[in-house]
Amino acid sequence: MAWENLRRIAFTMTHVWDSDKAEDIIAAHEGLEGPMLPILHGMQEAFGYIPEAVVRLIAARLNLSRAEVYGVVSFYHDFRREPAGRHVLKLCRAEACQSVGSEANAATLLRRLGLGWGGTTPDGRLTVEAVYCLGLCACGPSALLDGEPHGRLDAAALEALAAEAV
Repeated sequence: MAWENLRRIAFTMTHVWDSDKAEDIIAAHEGLEGPMLPILHGMQEAFGYIPEAVVRLIAARLNLSRAEVYGVVSFYHDFRREPAGRHVLKLCRAEACQSVGSEANAATLLRRLGLGWGGTTPDGRLTVEAVYCLGLCACGPSALLDGEPHGRLDAAALEALAAEAV
């Protein structure tokens, strides 16, 4: 998926439950072999996260247990169980970025924001998530802000990037 499409998705999430839209997403994918992942991706694109109602609906429509659907949602880090903030900052935690200071930079930012990994600021403006390789190893430490890649982020640059969102 192109970076521009990722950014478009980040800015078009509705975060509003719509059972008709959820049914349409399932109907569009349920005929596929192995439809659960495409359905979950469609739900997250539409709603910004995977609400409990979606888990129940997918389980019923695909003749699966809720535990099976929840197992897939919880296994993949990109599926959210709660709505994200208006902006999502994904910080690379892979070895190449760690070797050039990403962990210290992230710890400083998270401490300043009063967040843990996956946390959202109280005003709902920013969610900070961990990602394990963005493929920008030569430009580490790296991050994505709303799907847009950023590299060579020292502590000051990371702070400035986060400030764009809050």
